[in-house]
Amino acid sequence: MTGRGNDTSLLIRAIEFAARKHRLQRRKDHDASPYINHPIALMSVLCVEAGVLDACILAAAALHDTIEDTETTLTELEAEFGPRIASIVAEMTDDKALPKAERKRLQIERASHKSREAAFVKLADKICNLRDMDSSPPANWDIARRREYFEWSKAVVDGLPRVNAKLEELFEAAYAKCP
Repeated sequence: MTGRGNDTSLLIRAIEFAARKHRLQRRKDHDASPYINHPIALMSVLCVEAGVLDACILAAAALHDTIEDTETTLTELEAEFGPRIASIVAEMTDDKALPKAERKRLQIERASHKSREAAFVKLADKICNLRDMDSSPPANWDIARRREYFEWSKAVVDGLPRVNAKLEELFEAAYAKCP
């Protein structure tokens, strides 16, 4: 199913798939909140705050960490959601075999090569991560580490294709809360 516009069944399937895949995961905040809250927050930023109604972009937002952080494969996503959504998720996926510093460097380097759809998802991801970092940072992160994360996120976003003025405004508002 490829979904056009606001395809509700596609979105429900994507949320259900992401919830199932992330069911045992928790965020790094003090409360160890359920991981699924993060992909749902991306969808909300995109749809509710920025008016993005493309069901494939919203589904990719729900699924954006499934390959990277679960046992999900690209082939599985293609079979379930089609090549367009799988491709967007693949663009969002870091190679966990690489050292963390290299993955972070590659995110900056590759930002300008993101597709329009992946740029929407990446921007929403950075907005949500900065908001979370401000409101409920990882329990063991000091101010310097949080500041470093904000600066790295800004470097990634600065390289992305410009896709949505409202999302850019939301990112700047989140970034302004840099500790």
